[in-house]
Amino acid sequence: MPETILETRDLRKAFGALLAVDGVSVQVQAGAIHSIIGPNGAGKTTFFNLLSGNIRPTSGQVLYKGRDITKLPLYRTAHIGMGRSFQITNLFPNLTAFENVRLACQAMGRNNFSFWQPARHFTRYTDRTVAILEQVGLAERAGQLAGTLPHGDQRKLELGIILGADPEVLLLDEPTAGMAAEQVPELMTLIQQIQQQGSKTVVLVEHNMNVVMSISDRITVMHQGQVLAEGTPAEIAANETVQSAYLGGLYELDQQDREPAA
Repeated sequence: MPETILETRDLRKAFGALLAVDGVSVQVQAGAIHSIIGPNGAGKTTFFNLLSGNIRPTSGQVLYKGRDITKLPLYRTAHIGMGRSFQITNLFPNLTAFENVRLACQAMGRNNFSFWQPARHFTRYTDRTVAILEQVGLAERAGQLAGTLPHGDQRKLELGIILGADPEVLLLDEPTAGMAAEQVPELMTLIQQIQQQGSKTVVLVEHNMNVVMSISDRITVMHQGQVLAEGTPAEIAANETVQSAYLGGLYELDQQDREPAA
């Protein structure tokens, strides 16, 4: 059985009287693509923020490789092997694509605050940056300012920045948000390649059901702050409770929309 790399135990988060996450226990297997889905207000984003250390839970635990990281802040989780993206693209717009990734690489090394060392001391960061830009398909745009890149390329660059820290777990919050429909397959193929080639684990929140169903190894469905169901894409698609509470036939309808009219 695959190793559990990330786990939550009876995780809860209350905002006053609102219980946004209510007793969620989830196990993410190493090397898998694990999707978190649910309707608006289901608690997905709050749960994601708890996983990454962006906020602290009211109660419960988050474990990474068996280690309790519940109280670790976001910047510390990045140093233990977890990389996080956000719904809104988080870049340095006035730096080039190359500079954005190189800063991410350097931030995880010993030279992160060494401004006056000879350039040769930074060669390893430069080499790694070049390799990452090649991996995410931005080698030809390395010298372009991040803020001038098309939105799809900005999403690729954000992946490159996350990879700069060489994380074992990638937490991707709505990676296709704001992207044109024709750009989505390319990004999802890239995420799959990163996961497979680097033996990475990917946890993602995503509204695009075709994306979720096509690339996920396992899916957790949240509803009103709780886990409604969990299983493979086939199991989730066939789950009548999920269909009535969330899918509502939307996935099947979307599939029909893709079929040519008779």
